Amino acid sequence: MYLTEIERPHGAKKRRKIVGRGESSGHGKTSTRGTKGQRARSGRGPILGFEGGQTPLIRRIPKRGFHHSPKQAFQIVNIGSLAKLKTDTPINPELLQTRGLIKNKNKPVKILGEGKVSVSLLVKAHAFSKGAKNAIEKAGGKVECLEP
Repeated sequence: MYLTEIERPHGAKKRRKIVGRGESSGHGKTSTRGTKGQRARSGRGPILGFEGGQTPLIRRIPKRGFHHSPKQAFQIVNIGSLAKLKTDTPINPELLQTRGLIKNKNKPVKILGEGKVSVSLLVKAHAFSKGAKNAIEKAGGKVECLEP
């Protein structure tokens, strides 16, 4: 059996309504659109939010309050995963991307304090939590903030 041999069941395909082909067709003259009015005419209908000439809801309700810009989204790395890197070079976003800890070196990186670090590390990132900063410095390492 081939796909070309399969037949659709009876009644599965409905015939398209043919309009505007003369009065005797039953769908002539106004072509089932009624007489006059916006919906009888060709082209696009009313714009989104149009309420027939009444002042639309979006213009009726008061607009007030403060709309802040979205907060900056950081890529998160814990100090526990930094301790596993075992490297003498400074830890920066490029190194974190090559090791697979972050996805994009161009987006800001934040170091969080989950885990333990016992080796001294030089960590360069865009932001640090207080716990991460204290833990790295307590282990004899240095913290350097990059500009976002």
